[in-house]
Amino acid sequence: MNWREEWKMLVAMVGAFVVCWYLPVGVPRFDAAVLEAFHLVKWYAQEHVLLCLVPAFFIAGAIGVFVSQAAVMRYLGAGAKKVLAYGVASVSGTILAVCSCTVLPLFAGIYRMGAGLGPACAFLYSGPAINVLAIVLTARILGPELGIARAVGAVVFSLVIGLLMGFFFRQEEGERLAMQPVTSDEEPVRPLWQTAIYFALMVAILVFANWGRPQEDTGLWAAIFAAKWWLTSVAAAGLAVVLVSWMRLAAWKVGLTALATALTAVAFPQEPVAAFTVGVVGLSWMTSVDPGESGQWFSTSWTFAKQILPLLLGGVLVAGFLLGRVGHEGIIPSSWVAGFVGGNSLMANFFASFVGAFMYFATLTEVPIVQGLIGAGMGKGPALSLLLAGPALSLPNMLVIGSIMGARKTVVFVSLVVVMATVSGWAFGLFWT
Repeated sequence: MNWREEWKMLVAMVGAFVVCWYLPVGVPRFDAAVLEAFHLVKWYAQEHVLLCLVPAFFIAGAIGVFVSQAAVMRYLGAGAKKVLAYGVASVSGTILAVCSCTVLPLFAGIYRMGAGLGPACAFLYSGPAINVLAIVLTARILGPELGIARAVGAVVFSLVIGLLMGFFFRQEEGERLAMQPVTSDEEPVRPLWQTAIYFALMVAILVFANWGRPQEDTGLWAAIFAAKWWLTSVAAAGLAVVLVSWMRLAAWKVGLTALATALTAVAFPQEPVAAFTVGVVGLSWMTSVDPGESGQWFSTSWTFAKQILPLLLGGVLVAGFLLGRVGHEGIIPSSWVAGFVGGNSLMANFFASFVGAFMYFATLTEVPIVQGLIGAGMGKGPALSLLLAGPALSLPNMLVIGSIMGARKTVVFVSLVVVMATVSGWAFGLFWT
């Protein structure tokens, strides 16, 4: 037996045995933290996998099949004009307004299609950070100064982080892009306007299906929320027409899926997710058995799902164990967090940024969390630090980013977000104090 090779396995087994031996089972905080981990992953599965991630997987798969590599390189590649590349990346994130996990399949799609690291990272940050509704909610609940600072900081962060990532890894990125197969500029299968409508309809389904309830019951945001499922249905009907007319899917398959979805909506009017699920299953069935480009679309989407979803669910489980859900504690007491973010010291701002980076925030949930922490003594500087770092990052988010662009680039990206959020929050706290 070669113990030079076997000792690693022995150490791992002994370590696992020691951990099992001393597991604090029966200790109330540990038991509650384990329960919180399963509560959070259950909530995540119910609220985000079907409505957020599945549409995002289909959009990412469509990017890989229906968007040419030449187009991605032209607008987001390392050789593209910086104003154009970073403008497109930041604007795209603003339109999507997704959480830190939903943006991941879209980031993976454009990065693997040849987008430069800088524009891709600008998109990765801007998607969850530059959320117009969240910024408006921040200004109304936490004060206009925090809302304005969050909006300005998020836009500046997306540009600066993207530029720095592109600069730090310019040599590696040059080698990566040089190794990618160059596709010829073939004539597109369909006109650009058709492809644009196709993507717009899928993005509309993603955005409207996940439209959050606003703080007030009147106004534009409330009206959109009240009509969110009607708007989602209109976008889905438009997508059905596109699938038949331009994607050449069998009309009877699309019609059968539409009928089953409509019947489910009528049978369960209070459970719109049921009809949404039937529609997703029908779309998966139609595309998976198609031998043409629609089949490639499903295959690419499924590849992203296999890579990303297990990491996300595992990360959510760990995040729930450590920090719990909103209003519930994990293994780390919330009083510790509140105690460390009082005042406006650099350490308080760093702690807010660091903890925020590892927590999972669903869209808009960061505002009531920060509101509660301010009530417990959190300073305005640390509040801004958390708002700039938290929505854009999370432990599940980091795990997936690492699998896409490597551990070193992920560490640098996360560090840039945390450091910039810390400094911004500290400067903001000094000014307003």
